[in-house]
Amino acid sequence: MTVALAVIFAGVLHATWNAIVKGAPDRWASFALVGFGEALVAVPLGLAAGPPDRAAWPWLAASVVVHTVYMGLLLAAYQLGDFSQVYPLARGSAPLLVAVLAAVALGERLSWTQDAGVAAVCGGLGVLAFAGRRGGGTADLTEGGAARERDPRAVAAALLTGVSIASYTLLDGVGVRHAGGSLSYTSWMFGIQAPLTVAIVLAVRGRTVLTRQDRPAVLRGLAGGLISMASYGIVLWAQTRGALASVAALRETGVISGAVIGAVFFSERLGPRRIAAACVVAAGVVLITAH
Repeated sequence: MTVALAVIFAGVLHATWNAIVKGAPDRWASFALVGFGEALVAVPLGLAAGPPDRAAWPWLAASVVVHTVYMGLLLAAYQLGDFSQVYPLARGSAPLLVAVLAAVALGERLSWTQDAGVAAVCGGLGVLAFAGRRGGGTADLTEGGAARERDPRAVAAALLTGVSIASYTLLDGVGVRHAGGSLSYTSWMFGIQAPLTVAIVLAVRGRTVLTRQDRPAVLRGLAGGLISMASYGIVLWAQTRGALASVAALRETGVISGAVIGAVFFSERLGPRRIAAACVVAAGVVLITAH
């Protein structure tokens, strides 16, 4: 029960730092500041904990690459779509992709509860992707109530983000079990990936992307980095104590928090359909990994 509650809490933390990034005026700067916040904690922790065991390094290296791609896809998704649409799509699609891959590529048979979970996730994602359409149009409402066209690229970016989430979840689930300890694996993964993310942002946007930020924006970004590392650190710790699929599914219950945050803090059009759809997706990912 302790592990389950910790992972659910990690899902809430994950939705929180994603909301910080989405709400930033300059999301490029926000991602860089999140990276700084992660590095400020990860580097000292990594030096104190020592490197993970040698067997974990191939998995850790691959995870760093996938995490970097994930950050880029997440940035693109938030540039294109609403938080309450993009976040549940990205998070909810990852367990679905894992289940489908296991069934098609590995020949694993799904139980009836897992079949029900796949159906629930597909239906919930469809509603989240296209809720708000009227008469075949794609218009939604902005904060001020004006019509705004939905960008189908937001859906594509969110689903590709889901692919990257599924990939690094599997890589880290194996890697952390070869690391000799979740703390060393977590700190070294973030200690490498976070500075890499910062370097990429600075290379693309220049140093002024950070110097233009005011103090509140800097503090929010750094706080987002601390929350991000805490969230994933809890998940990696849980993966050493429970089934990988079950931990991943419990984490994705954070899509409910994401839907609520989108409505409350971003004044995004939510409504009963999106609320119900987010809950259906969360229920579906748990059913997918039922044993």
